[in-house]
Amino acid sequence: MTTPPHTADEGAELLPVATAARTRAALRTLVRPDRGLALTGIGVLVAATVIGLLVQPLLGRIVDVVADGRPAGDLTLPVVLLIAVAAVQGFTTTLGLTRVARLGETVLARLREQFVERALNLPADRLERAGSGDLTARVTGDVARVTEAVRSALPEMARSVLAIGLTLGALALLDVRFLLAALLAVPVQLLTARWYVRRAVTLYADQRVANGAQQQQLLETIGGAVTVRGHRLEERHTERGADRSRKAVDLTMRSVNLVLGFYGRLHIAEYIGLAAVLIAGFWLVRDGAVSIGTATAAALYFHSLFGPVNAALVLLDDAQSAAAGLARLVGVTDLAEQPEPKPGEPGPAGKPEAGKATPGKAAPASVPRQRVASPEAAVSVYAVSHAYGPGRPVLHEVSLTLAPGEHVALVGASGAGKSTLARIVAGVQQPTAGTVTGPTAGTVTAPAGPGGPSVVLVTQEVHVFTGTLADDLRLARPDATDDDLRAALATVDALDWAAALPDGLATVVGEGGHRLDAARAQQLALARLVLADPALAVLDEATAEAGSAGARALERSAGAALTGRTALVVAHRLTQAVAADRVVVLEAGRVVESGPHEMLRDADGPYAALWRAWSGSRAAPHP
Repeated sequence: MTTPPHTADEGAELLPVATAARTRAALRTLVRPDRGLALTGIGVLVAATVIGLLVQPLLGRIVDVVADGRPAGDLTLPVVLLIAVAAVQGFTTTLGLTRVARLGETVLARLREQFVERALNLPADRLERAGSGDLTARVTGDVARVTEAVRSALPEMARSVLAIGLTLGALALLDVRFLLAALLAVPVQLLTARWYVRRAVTLYADQRVANGAQQQQLLETIGGAVTVRGHRLEERHTERGADRSRKAVDLTMRSVNLVLGFYGRLHIAEYIGLAAVLIAGFWLVRDGAVSIGTATAAALYFHSLFGPVNAALVLLDDAQSAAAGLARLVGVTDLAEQPEPKPGEPGPAGKPEAGKATPGKAAPASVPRQRVASPEAAVSVYAVSHAYGPGRPVLHEVSLTLAPGEHVALVGASGAGKSTLARIVAGVQQPTAGTVTGPTAGTVTAPAGPGGPSVVLVTQEVHVFTGTLADDLRLARPDATDDDLRAALATVDALDWAAALPDGLATVVGEGGHRLDAARAQQLALARLVLADPALAVLDEATAEAGSAGARALERSAGAALTGRTALVVAHRLTQAVAADRVVVLEAGRVVESGPHEMLRDADGPYAALWRAWSGSRAAPHP
């Protein structure tokens, strides 16, 4: 279970955070496959700690030999045993910590893989409501915090807890009164831990949120730098960034002061405990109950607790910070794996299932769409509605059918809902109501399963992955040969420039490599589409980034890539509508016209008006 998503400033609905109970359950699930490794590591550390506890009695033995004035030869055995204890303890401690560290790294790798997998499957509208900064902060800061805790805090915490428990047991074996004296420090330590934890949990959670808001502001400002400069908003964005930075710094300074107060209280506990053990030793030696060596061993035992106790309590700092980060990661994984309700059953929190929305109200965005095979049509959209949050409807009961092999162009003004409908058909967006029947969704940038994905979506925002051009293409089909890659590039008229690269298909592209302009990057995405060979292709303004000069060439590439497959094309230019088998016009989230280009052009409707405006601007006479 997760806590309800909280809202950051300016209306961003942040991703949810898992409750403490859910976080513990997720951690147990992560560790369960490696229980044997965990038990072995803890067992070896217990043995190492028990062996280390022999040091204090051996030192006490040396004190008794000296205090009683015995021959120097009596020191030989305890000294030899001290050397042996040091060697064995060092070996077993190293072995135990190695196994615990291996366990931590294995669990950490499993957590990272699970988080990335689930994050990639989050609904697009949910990410848009949260903002990219929140997810970025979790991917970077929270993962780093958990990583640091696993690599340093987990082994040290395991060793410290074992040392504390076994050392207190050793004190009791010397004389139970030593243990009682040492326990006088415990109330102060417990109160210190409680004081710290009560403040640290909220403080570190707020700190993570503030860092996410800071990153969100930075990403928005950098991403929209041109718009910011164009509207002279530099000062406003700078102030906004400074405010969020000040909030993050203020929370950081509060955490520093909290840690300083924590250490101060621990020193008081150490003084109380050590003084009590020394006083108890004085009285016991005076009464003849124990020897000077035994009292020395007791004092050394308590002194040896300074490191483990302080380490365990100080590691609460890392533990609380890591727990806050882990809860944020688990919140994302839980959000992505919410079970899909069966048709006819209520969705989450008793809300209606897709297609069963209450009249006049949009169904929650978390309700999954229904997608089943359809023998009559390649794709069938029935009464699909979608809203990006309450009061923000985008689509209103849209119904649309694509016949096998049909090319349909979506046209309409900006904000009509074209891209939303395209994402829903592609399967990367969940509608709030209605059903979609057709192939199972896939993505052009993800490795294809057996036979390739059934649906591929290509948008205007194309990413060129860092690596060789061949590796980038094989993301769509890992088993493709070089001849397959060249054939796909030739299909989209990209083979000439690809062959002209310094190392051909082996040329490194992407960040730090050979840079591809917008048109070539889009051709690369279309070549991936050809390699994936889906039954349905969805193009969402896939030629928009080419500019006027390269638009025609890129449209030819797109047309070649779509040959022989069903296609839904969000038309950036009406030349794409002319080439389509059918044109569907959206207005304010509703289908207002549908038919071939010629029929709609000759009718006096919305498409005819769009066509006159578009074609007239291009037929304007030149002086």
